[in-house]
Amino acid sequence: MRWLTSRFDVDLSTPQVMGIVNVTPDSFSDGGRHATTVAALRHCEQLLKDGAHLLDIGGESTRPGSPAVGLDEELARVLPVVQAAVALGVPVSVDTYKPEVMRAVLDAGADVINDIWALRQGDAQAVVAANPRCGVCLMHMHRDPQTMQAAPMEGDVVDQVVGFLSGRARALAAHGVVPERIVLDAGIGFGKTVAQNFSLLAHQPPLLALGYPLLAGWSRKSSLGHVTGRELPAERVSASVAAALLAVERGARVVRVHDVRETVDALKVWQASLAL
Repeated sequence: MRWLTSRFDVDLSTPQVMGIVNVTPDSFSDGGRHATTVAALRHCEQLLKDGAHLLDIGGESTRPGSPAVGLDEELARVLPVVQAAVALGVPVSVDTYKPEVMRAVLDAGADVINDIWALRQGDAQAVVAANPRCGVCLMHMHRDPQTMQAAPMEGDVVDQVVGFLSGRARALAAHGVVPERIVLDAGIGFGKTVAQNFSLLAHQPPLLALGYPLLAGWSRKSSLGHVTGRELPAERVSASVAAALLAVERGARVVRVHDVRETVDALKVWQASLAL
């Protein structure tokens, strides 16, 4: 498999580690640590030293109950970071659902749009379709960040997520976007119960059967805290690495993580075992 992006043809024959860069004061995991452009760029550089293959820059927290961020504020947070990060030599993804932000970061050289709304806001789908090459990650989310955990999903989560992502991928393909540009994300933690999140991990084959690469975003999520008893996100590093490794072993091609060095090391051990 491969992932076509604005500047890079990403080889997915080996798992790719996407390092998270939260340019926000209120992220659930590291809010405020990288909220300035200077701090965010230092973090980008450190993630690359730790072995990240891609960077994912976001200017709006999507933790449960988080307030929406205005357009001007989000642009002020992410655009300077993107403009500098595109010179670092790796694909740059931007985590946003606003069409205006998508246009701005693509004009600045960003390679991937990573959208929790799966291009359902405004003319986001048209923005991506109009770009001749950018990559896109379509994620499943139940309800919205403000209400998703107040009333989580009911019923068979796997069938519902598969149906939703299949429909979103078909809609984008109908706008002329080739499959090689599309990656799917089941949306771990986005309006799902603990049991549903682990059901998605246990049953990745139906997602893979859609024919698109799968991105797994388990890093420091509350479901990991629930099963380990680790209340603080920073205490969930080991659990996050375990979940990422399980996701890859079961077919995911990209893992989006906070703890790049630890994840890269774990994947090296896994890959060494396959070579024997």
